[in-house]
Amino acid sequence: MQYTRLAEYGAIGDGNTVALVGRDGSIDWCPLPHVESPSVFAALLDADRGGHFAVRPTGSFDSVQRYHDRTNVLETTFRTAGGEARVTDFMPVAEATESDDSPPAVYRRLECADGPIEFEIRFEPRFDYARDIPDIELTADSVVALGDDERAVLSSDLPLEPSADGHAASATVTLEADERHWLVLGYGEEIPLAPATHRETLQRTVDYWREWSHDCNGTDCPVGGRWHDLAVRSALVLKLLIHRQSGAVCASPTTSLPEDLGGVRNWDYRYNWIRDAAFTVRALAELGHLAEAKSYFQLCLDHCSEHDPAAVPPVYGLHGGSDFEERVLDHLEGYRGSAPVRVGNAARDQHQLDVYGELILAIYEAVRYGQPVTPDDWAVMCDLIDYVCEGWDEPDAGIWEVRNDPQQFVYSKVMCWTALDRGIKLAEAADGIDAPLERWRTCRADVQAAILERGFSERTNSFVRAFGDEDTLDSANLLVPVVGFLPPDDERVQGTIDATIDRLVTDDGLVRRYEGDDGLPGTDSPFAVSSFWLVTALALAGRTEEATEHFEAILEYASPLGLLAEAVDPETGDQRGNFPQAYSHIGLINSALALADADRSSAESSAPLSREESLEDLDSSEEIISRPTDTE
Repeated sequence: MQYTRLAEYGAIGDGNTVALVGRDGSIDWCPLPHVESPSVFAALLDADRGGHFAVRPTGSFDSVQRYHDRTNVLETTFRTAGGEARVTDFMPVAEATESDDSPPAVYRRLECADGPIEFEIRFEPRFDYARDIPDIELTADSVVALGDDERAVLSSDLPLEPSADGHAASATVTLEADERHWLVLGYGEEIPLAPATHRETLQRTVDYWREWSHDCNGTDCPVGGRWHDLAVRSALVLKLLIHRQSGAVCASPTTSLPEDLGGVRNWDYRYNWIRDAAFTVRALAELGHLAEAKSYFQLCLDHCSEHDPAAVPPVYGLHGGSDFEERVLDHLEGYRGSAPVRVGNAARDQHQLDVYGELILAIYEAVRYGQPVTPDDWAVMCDLIDYVCEGWDEPDAGIWEVRNDPQQFVYSKVMCWTALDRGIKLAEAADGIDAPLERWRTCRADVQAAILERGFSERTNSFVRAFGDEDTLDSANLLVPVVGFLPPDDERVQGTIDATIDRLVTDDGLVRRYEGDDGLPGTDSPFAVSSFWLVTALALAGRTEEATEHFEAILEYASPLGLLAEAVDPETGDQRGNFPQAYSHIGLINSALALADADRSSAESSAPLSREESLEDLDSSEEIISRPTDTE
């Protein structure tokens, strides 16, 4: 088997897990029952032994994928010399099945619009990352895959037969015009074949996504215009990655897709990183998804409250906890031969100072959108900010989670300043709450002075990667004006933007993350989120034409469905890294918002606003800290 380009996959999901469906009709990745669970199909990571579930024509064909408008219901259309057929793929959310007890399921509807067309169906599950090869049994209406501790049942009226070795099932059928069949895969238990019920489930799934997705209906839209649909698609991707029960956002539904083909930079991103909090809150809240934004920052706060402030893990599981030790699965060859395949992530054990600022900023953003914090929340926040006062000048692994010695990363210090700054502003706006404001103000001034003295290089006229560097850049410093550390028109901000363009931007307009050693061999590809940070910084600086050019250049690398991985191969233009990537789609939404703000500011002849400056006045304590009522 050959490997499919990442841009040729669509993603479907149910709020618990995500499956990747290739344009060739094959499901090549699906962990069950949760996104951080072991895989049932993993041809994405080993084309021969990983397992897949294919529905496609037997002969040559052209195919195209699309989502049903404003949904995560995927349709693949196949065209052959004999006619045209469609496969509709979806995973029903609990609201569509009207039951929280329904088993995780993948629904596949095969329809022939014009025939005849010969199709092949190949069902080859491989449990536990292909370490458990199940036995296949046939019943009257289903194929049952039995592993050591797992069971999956495929219901269909197609004539599936077991393979010679008894570990797969397949069928070859000729479809005529208007012929329709269902293939319904239930994990753990059977979902009986019932076409009328399946059609209702499909319609309820479509209705669910459309009711959730952003629809401005012609009213004033924060991200209106030519990028509106891409922003809506990005929000739908984020919703796929939000765990329906916990509210946690996994960074990506995949593991070990390489940042560089043949290299070792292959990581498991199926967990929740605290640093995503602030940018997720704004992206979702601006598009009207306030419940998810609130749930996410509350989840992060609850997580932090369970740890000593000095030892908050930067990443944790979607169900809480950090029991995901990094391990290598050496029986899998990796995507296109890029080993190792890893599960778990050692970043859980790192010290990353920037997460404190990102969390406090997320809470500040949520307050801006009308969500007060509780007194218990405020107590946790105070503990975190007090720790920042004590530990801001420690070295850490930084936003890029380097695997060599900790350093004094400038971006980490900027986010320590942000934690102090937003804590001070919240305390000042909410009368009558306890906060050591003088201590916080003194520390904020000390952090700012250290950054300006030790983190800015006169030689490069830009902020640098770490204290003491004179000539090493980091794209994360493009966020300096975004968090309000300095105004966008400050010469040091402009110099950092220009140095980034000169040294980190590729010929195709993509942005590399940083310069310097990170403890790993090889190089990584330009990062999508770094590219979006440049767009946002340019837009804030009033350089809207440049920002627009860079934004359009990045969007050229999005898949036909509007999906983005973590990175882009500068040589081939192929997407690299885990796919789809939450951080990339958060960056797209926030860049689109920044460009829309810049356009409005231009029309009103006013300067673009940084995030800090754009917050509304917080002048009522009831807006900041919720108070118990007499009945509580």
